[in-house]
Amino acid sequence: MIINDLQKLIDACFRQGVSDGIWSDQAAGKYSLEVPKREGQGDYSTNMAMVMAGMEKRNPRELAAALVELLSVDDSMIDKLEIAGPGFVNIFLQQKVWQDILHPVFAEAADFGRSSTGKGKKVMVEFVSANPTGPLSIGHGRQAILGDAIARLLEATGYSVYREYYFNDAGRQMRVLGQSTRARYLELLGKDFDFPEDGYQGEYIRDIAQELVDEQGATLLDKLDVRPFTEKAVELIFADISSTLKRMGIEFDNYYNEHTLYDEGHIESVVQELRDKGLVYEKDDAVWFRTTKFGHEKDRVIIKKTGEPTYRLPDIAYHREKFRRGFDWMVDVFGSDHIATVPDVMAGLEALGFDSKKVTVVLHQFVTLTRNGKQVKMSTRKATFVTVDELLDMVGADVARFYFMMRKADSQLEFDLDLATSEEKENPVYYVQYGHARLCSILRKAKGLGIAVPGVQEADLSLLQEPEEIQLLKRISSFSAAIDSAAHDLAPHRAIFFLMELAGDWHSYYNKHKVIDPDKVPASTTDARLCLVTALQQVFRNGLEILGLTAPEKM
Repeated sequence: MIINDLQKLIDACFRQGVSDGIWSDQAAGKYSLEVPKREGQGDYSTNMAMVMAGMEKRNPRELAAALVELLSVDDSMIDKLEIAGPGFVNIFLQQKVWQDILHPVFAEAADFGRSSTGKGKKVMVEFVSANPTGPLSIGHGRQAILGDAIARLLEATGYSVYREYYFNDAGRQMRVLGQSTRARYLELLGKDFDFPEDGYQGEYIRDIAQELVDEQGATLLDKLDVRPFTEKAVELIFADISSTLKRMGIEFDNYYNEHTLYDEGHIESVVQELRDKGLVYEKDDAVWFRTTKFGHEKDRVIIKKTGEPTYRLPDIAYHREKFRRGFDWMVDVFGSDHIATVPDVMAGLEALGFDSKKVTVVLHQFVTLTRNGKQVKMSTRKATFVTVDELLDMVGADVARFYFMMRKADSQLEFDLDLATSEEKENPVYYVQYGHARLCSILRKAKGLGIAVPGVQEADLSLLQEPEEIQLLKRISSFSAAIDSAAHDLAPHRAIFFLMELAGDWHSYYNKHKVIDPDKVPASTTDARLCLVTALQQVFRNGLEILGLTAPEKM
């Protein structure tokens, strides 16, 4: 794209300067090319002269002047060069550079914005991984959308992505789930029961128990073993979770069951390997992992007095299996409540001889729902929290996806239900999708008037000269970089911001300029503008599709 071509030009000028003895090669790869933050400072700016000046103890403005002389030889891209401040070189590009961006948009169509940056590297993205103890909360919803968006962005940039849900179907919480279901089962049959002190209180537990009564009658009354109750609860709850994920358009390549780690001996082998390395010891009837050997303030218990592992141990074993399965990169999307666990798991991986730098953890903050300026706190009947299904019932999948991606993962998210359901420009998802619908409307109008959209080779793109048109072309040119950046930094909000900025530029243009107006707009200008409209429609559609959002043609 344009920035890549310009970077190649600057690099060539740097090498020419080295060859001509103007400067040394000390600054190779250390200077940058960026879009200036302030208007009027050029389309791009480089700090090369200042970087070289610091290394070579020379006047940066003199070096900047030498760079300007070398860059001035190019007449295919550059319109004007300026030396600013202590030695920045501001670069103004010719209008033709921006107008020509429409050629790759038309040529690449649905692939425009996608890249091969990832070079086919295998990436596992683990997300949701909610315990099958109840319906998905809105916190899980944010994680689901965040993880899915990250996976989609990585796919769009050439990675081979594998989506996995770690299914926590072992341990204490499963036992409590079974005990809670059994208690409600006894209650429904009019028998005495003891509800677990920390049992699951949601009405959905009663629904599960009722299904057991309908299927089994009183045949489970004398069953002290809670496994039949646990198995039924997990079956129905997971069916509910799967249904919710489907509503959000999320699919997984695999569900990895926690019990597999026990059944296949992975838990025991991890403990034994750590023991063999002298990194495990017994104290107070518990088994401890020497995390202090890895810079932590204190050691951690990995097996309790009861003989039951803490959550750290299966997590370490699970991540060891990820490495053994041959992934080049592993991305974990967790809630912020995992913040204390992550360092222990990373220490466990290092202790087992694996490179923990191949694991990237994305922690997301909590979500609050507001209506009429007040927090929405309680669910109707399924649980003691707002469920994803309830949110989807209120706002739909597109709005939920958009809002969950709109903030950085480590920022708390306030989900304003009033704004999210409004059809006003203040509602960002409406603003973006309406931008696409407006473009479709113009193309329908052209078709209705018998005006064909010309190819970019036939249209006179030099007629796209209005400041708002150049701004739209510049925005289109930055699409691939925005997707690459969002994928590289696992930051879907950047792709959302791009779409919001594109929508802002387009709506401003639409309110000021006509595309089709036989009385005021010459046919040649209409042709050029229809090419621009078609390209914008493609970029909107591509961006929305990459993020799992729909691109409505009418609103």
